[in-house]
Amino acid sequence: MAAPPLVSGKECIAALARLGYVQVRQKGSHARLECTGRSPVTVPMHDELDRGTLRSILKAVGITVEEFEGLVR
Repeated sequence: MAAPPLVSGKECIAALARLGYVQVRQKGSHARLECTGRSPVTVPMHDELDRGTLRSILKAVGITVEEFEGLVR
């Protein structure tokens, strides 16, 4: 299994937006994203997301690391 790339919270949100996710609210440094037909996710607005945190987000969204890398670029 490939290691997830190092991305910021903003980059992660931008990549998930390509899947149809929209930010519905933000409390402090955490943004909540929702998408019709998919599970909602919370993304920390950090300069660099921990790889374990990103892997958890990807698992909730239902995409692989490789698919996410394609969305980031």
